[in-house]
Amino acid sequence: MKILVVEDEEDIQRLARMSLAHAGQWQVLLANDGEECLTMARREQPDVILLDYIMPKLDGFRTCQQLKADPVTRHIPVIFLSASVQEHERERGLALGAIGYLLKPFDPLQLPQQILDLLAQAGSASPVSS
Repeated sequence: MKILVVEDEEDIQRLARMSLAHAGQWQVLLANDGEECLTMARREQPDVILLDYIMPKLDGFRTCQQLKADPVTRHIPVIFLSASVQEHERERGLALGAIGYLLKPFDPLQLPQQILDLLAQAGSASPVSS
């Protein structure tokens, strides 16, 4: 499974990459901001995007909105990743088309299964298992 992790904090990028690589059969791509995400999503066509809310240049909400408006990327499931526990932010992300919302700090041992669970709930499950 190919996953695009969009996160501007290097420590979180590194932790997510190690967590997903440890689960096996995950190809992890990294983007530092929303603009880079849009370019990579169009080019790489990942199976899922793990998207931070707060980033430079283009925040997660606007990035998700643009992903879902683009016929080339609208089919890609988006999961928000945020340290914010504000219910209105979660609702806004889901209203923009995200399939789920995960909180930071995340448990690196649970992250792959959490992603698979959200994909399964959304009906986008991949045959790849953790």
